[in-house]
Amino acid sequence: MSQQVRSVLYVRLPVWKIWPGGVVYVADFIHKQRPAIQQEILDLAVILPSQRHAVLAERLAELQPDVVAFSWRNMQTFGPHPENDALDVVMNFDHSPNPWKRLKSAWQALGIIADYGLQRIRNFGYLKLVRRLQPQARLVVGGTAVSIFGKYVAARCPPDTVVVVGEGEDAMLSIVDGFTAPAGNHYYKDASGQVHHHPAEESFDLAQLTAVDFAYVDSIFPAFDEYVGPGKEAIGVHTKRGCPFQCNFCLYNKIEGAQQRYRDPIEVAKEVEVLSKTYGVKHIWFTDAQFCSTRRSMAHVEAILDEMLVRQVAVRWTGYLRLNFLTPETARKMVASGLESIDLSFTGSQDMIDSLTLGYELDQQMDAFRLFKDAGMTDQKIKLYLPLNAPGESPETLKATIARVDELYTMFGRDNVLPFIFFVGVQPNTPIEQKLVASGYLPKGYDPLTLNPFIIKKLLYNPQPLGRMIGRAYLEALDYSSKMDDTTGEYIGRATLEILARQLEILPPPSRQRRLFSVLPVVNNTARSET
Repeated sequence: MSQQVRSVLYVRLPVWKIWPGGVVYVADFIHKQRPAIQQEILDLAVILPSQRHAVLAERLAELQPDVVAFSWRNMQTFGPHPENDALDVVMNFDHSPNPWKRLKSAWQALGIIADYGLQRIRNFGYLKLVRRLQPQARLVVGGTAVSIFGKYVAARCPPDTVVVVGEGEDAMLSIVDGFTAPAGNHYYKDASGQVHHHPAEESFDLAQLTAVDFAYVDSIFPAFDEYVGPGKEAIGVHTKRGCPFQCNFCLYNKIEGAQQRYRDPIEVAKEVEVLSKTYGVKHIWFTDAQFCSTRRSMAHVEAILDEMLVRQVAVRWTGYLRLNFLTPETARKMVASGLESIDLSFTGSQDMIDSLTLGYELDQQMDAFRLFKDAGMTDQKIKLYLPLNAPGESPETLKATIARVDELYTMFGRDNVLPFIFFVGVQPNTPIEQKLVASGYLPKGYDPLTLNPFIIKKLLYNPQPLGRMIGRAYLEALDYSSKMDDTTGEYIGRATLEILARQLEILPPPSRQRRLFSVLPVVNNTARSET
């Protein structure tokens, strides 16, 4: 055991502007367990790139922290996000009939890839800066990117760095208590440069996470007002961790564990109440893998909603939903407590549900939509994340999805149903990755963090023969659609589906379709969950 820690500096590595919920929960937990420790949160996302090194150096000199803990959210190059149009670029490069647009998109793609490569170099540079300026400080790195690519990150970190995979509370508590070997799932790069992996022995007890002390967080987080207050973006609130399902493209069950664990509903509701009544927050995003999923989690959700209703919390809220076990009463409470939108992965084909191992019945899901309608939904949006052209997709399954979306247009009104066009992102160590490697779609031993643009394109899964049809439909929709604003034109997802519906009527004869689509890799049909 080394000397006990007196101060911690949390550094949120640059990312698009989004509430740093993970860091806030860890800092709040450490304060409640060890109130004498001085903490500070530095968010590089809200600092100009040219000033980030100087600001970090200044805070290191001022605070002289014993521990510097970095939060790294995003690492892969293919993931579209608010700072780039990666999906548009890939679609134009692969499928645009205009040679100039293809050439332009190739240049844009190289720019995106170069930016991500440089971002990694810069992020590791921040760690090296801390090691140079504070050679005795313990370095810690965590966050979403690290949870997926922990081994890669650990190999490139300075010596004496702890790389936390998944939950950070137990690991950080053991670090501030001075233990050389921290708790929790982590990699450790020792002074000699050797990397050691320590898997988690048990999951963190979420009952220990009481409502966040936002007054304290405000006092240690200079950028607090950038995120919290009227007119700001949604604030993330955590209600549970763990996912018992095994969607073949998802890592939540590995990162958070397969067993669901729950926060006290009273503490969750109290957290939302303080955000609303004290800080004027109007929008809440429940950040769980799925806000509701299993039968037991539905009871937990209902208890949270009951508390919110009793406290008369005036917020609009949403989160990823799974509708298997929805009841009329729960639907009513969701609407009454401020449900803003229904967000979920959606395919209108039971064959695709089974192929992706989502683990629910389509008819059951459609019945749940009717429960929401009966519960009095009016202006709430239905946000459908459509994994088009996933392994097993065919013209028939596409037609089925379009038909089901049409049903939802009829049920809720066309303007309230927002189909989001996206494709399965292939993550390392998932069943879909293993299938695609076995089929030859991905080379054996490929680097999931490669900067090779031809591998990157494959990780955004949209292969032939359906890929071109879907890609060109998307590009045609882009010509007259606004991406996010329905007031300036038809919504791009709806337009894409309409174009696909027309295209599907002129596909080759069925015998030729069978020959074309037989080349698609097949994924096992074990029924699991959506994410």
